Amino acid sequence: MRVRTAVAAATMLVAGLALTACQGDDSKAADSPSNASTATATSTPGKSQGDTASTSTGGKGTSGSTAGSGTSGGKGTSGGKGGTMVACTTKTTSVTFVAATEHATESEPAAATVKITNTSGKACTIVGATSLVAKDDQGKSDPIEADNSAAGTDAVDLAPGATATADVLYADLNFEGSQSAREVCGVQASKVEIALPKDVGRTVKVVNGSGSAATFNVCGPDVKFEAFHA
Repeated sequence: MRVRTAVAAATMLVAGLALTACQGDDSKAADSPSNASTATATSTPGKSQGDTASTSTGGKGTSGSTAGSGTSGGKGTSGGKGGTMVACTTKTTSVTFVAATEHATESEPAAATVKITNTSGKACTIVGATSLVAKDDQGKSDPIEADNSAAGTDAVDLAPGATATADVLYADLNFEGSQSAREVCGVQASKVEIALPKDVGRTVKVVNGSGSAATFNVCGPDVKFEAFHA
């Protein structure tokens, strides 16, 4: 009986150990889903970062759209009516022609001055060639004609009340004649005609530096009309 009892006890001990081992395996198996869940949770932030990157890319797209809109707006502004400069004309300007204050020499010409003043309430621009015509008061010589196309036609903008000036280079002495005839030139004009680019000409009196009447005394056809500058 004692032998049977010992055998039975040993059998129960072995069965208990086997049961414990099985429970341990079951615990590990039960832990596996938890590990899988942990792995899944770990990969989820990765996806979230990917989504964040996509959002960031979308932000760049938005920024690009903003830049594009800004560019379009800039073009719209420059092309709008408010950004367009109108040309200076006889209706919006006054002209003064000042004869040279010093005589020419054999090496240096005399220099008269053309002054264009914006008399309107809006800015205007001078673009293109301005022409000059001087006729002899007695009609004894052919008129002198010149323009400043060769000197350059860059735009000169004039604010209301501003003045642009250009020199007219010429010989006012006759170096080939006698001493008494040095100041006798073919064209002696008390008036000149000035025409702004693409505009009608206007006749103005020739004055000296103080504004008194003077004469545009031209000996020879070589008259050089310089470009305007503000």
